[in-house]
Amino acid sequence: MTQKIINTDDLAFLLYELLDVERFTEFSRYADHSRDTFDAAIELALKVGAETFAPHNHLCDGDEPRFENGKVVIRPEVSEALAVLRDTGLMAASQDYERGGMQLPSVIAQTCIGLIKGANVSTQAYAGLTIAACNLIMAHGSEEYKRRFAEPMMAGRFFGTMCLTEPQAGSSLADIKTRAVPAGDGSYRISGNKIFISAGDHELSENIVHLVLAKLPDAPAGVKGISLFIVPKFLVNEDGSLGERNDVTLAGLIHKMGYRGTTSTMLNFGERGGAVGYLVGEPHQGLAQMFHMMNEARIGVGLGSVMLGYTGYLHALEYARERRQGRPLKERDPQSPMIPLIQHADIRRMLLSQKAFVEGGLSLCLYAATLSDEKKHADDPLLREESAGLLELLIPIVKSWPSQFCVEANSLAIQVHGGYGYTREYPVEQFYRDNRLNPIHEGTHGIQGQDLLGRKVPMQEGRFYKALLQRIRTTISECAEASELQASSSLLADALDTLQQVTESLQSVRREDVERGLANAYLYMECFGHVVVGWMWLRQAQVALRGLQQGGDRPKAFYEGKLRTCEYFLRYELPKPLALARVLGEADRSTLDMPEACF
Repeated sequence: MTQKIINTDDLAFLLYELLDVERFTEFSRYADHSRDTFDAAIELALKVGAETFAPHNHLCDGDEPRFENGKVVIRPEVSEALAVLRDTGLMAASQDYERGGMQLPSVIAQTCIGLIKGANVSTQAYAGLTIAACNLIMAHGSEEYKRRFAEPMMAGRFFGTMCLTEPQAGSSLADIKTRAVPAGDGSYRISGNKIFISAGDHELSENIVHLVLAKLPDAPAGVKGISLFIVPKFLVNEDGSLGERNDVTLAGLIHKMGYRGTTSTMLNFGERGGAVGYLVGEPHQGLAQMFHMMNEARIGVGLGSVMLGYTGYLHALEYARERRQGRPLKERDPQSPMIPLIQHADIRRMLLSQKAFVEGGLSLCLYAATLSDEKKHADDPLLREESAGLLELLIPIVKSWPSQFCVEANSLAIQVHGGYGYTREYPVEQFYRDNRLNPIHEGTHGIQGQDLLGRKVPMQEGRFYKALLQRIRTTISECAEASELQASSSLLADALDTLQQVTESLQSVRREDVERGLANAYLYMECFGHVVVGWMWLRQAQVALRGLQQGGDRPKAFYEGKLRTCEYFLRYELPKPLALARVLGEADRSTLDMPEACF
């Protein structure tokens, strides 16, 4: 089962050969750790995922949460699995020792989380949201709030959510109507409606800590007037005991295409006079604070997309090796033995696409996690600053590229199975349905594209965009010296030149006409993402070639597979979005000029 969650050779290759995560043991925060402790945590996560989370994944898909007698009813296996996650310490893997955590580097903690996601993304969501909400309180909350709310969340006694979306506003947070009125005792009374709140109500924990965006009476208009509040399901007394039920009401459950094991809720705040809430940080800074959680969540979305695509790929690979169907094209004898699917060229094409997407996407997400470690704990302040800027630049890509192309990997996994892939007797159709949410939540592709092109690329006069390009050009230059990698490095160099030209053109247009300049931001992000993942693949090929030449830790076929997949991605996949570079460079107006009446 663990091999259907991830290829452990690939994971070790990415962590230790490509990203050299052992170097983090030189940071004072991680000085107690070694590769042995990293491997122990990963092996534990694989075991918990395979033995505790995976077995009820399909069961929860068919028996989703329901509302009965005023409570949400969820299959008992969910609570049992989350208890194991809590008791093993994996739920607080990155937290300080003093707060009961393992104090693991972010890249190792994210790896552990990803393995659990690959086993059962719906059940893991309860813990994942809690960890992200807890980290936000730890970053922006008072010492009292850390003690009363965050520490019980780390311990797995309280779970957490984030409450952003409202029925009338959708993704337009400037238009939220939820209000917070000072109560005169330091607390506030919250009233309003929130929708699509994952894990918004359940009986899995003692309490649920909602992080709610709302506006104060004197708030300025738009996003500059948003504040952030802690609104618990049950009030928490000074001694940590639970008080009365807060004025938070479950208005209904939303039934989804996938992620069926996670409750998706509509919540009403203040039906009986106002829910008690506590302001986090300064007034009107809620959106910036929430982005602390959202950025972490966006890395989690990308990683979750990768892992769903990865497990789908491994299931398809196993099926293609075992299922016999058809004969070689040159075989004329209808009585000759049928051959495994994997021997057909078109099946290999689909498997190779999946491998390129999921292994490229995983390297991207883990690279982003190393930037998170460097920005917080590197000794060199210049490295901390550059890592923070690169992470900000890459967040839209880390969220959206995997949630587009690893969903495509799931679609290809269904195709490899043929008609069987479309049935519920095989798991690949559920992986696709679960993954189809990821292009939407935590910011759609369109929003991420506008963020990348409109905010992240030009920030600090393009400083971090230029730094990323320089890193990519350095890899290209190094690989051009190896005859085995010259063709691949040349392909990536051409793509990078095209991206740079398109970026300069679009930035010029955007300064004069923002609507036109951002009209094709989604396509721009797709091009940018392909170039970055192409860079990840060239780096993997560079390390794999070294492994072949120097007798690395992996089998020869593994390293050769990396080289061939790099060639495939740069030759077959990289040119696809960049073929529309002319459309981008001209800031094409087709979408803007189409009259509504003509649709």
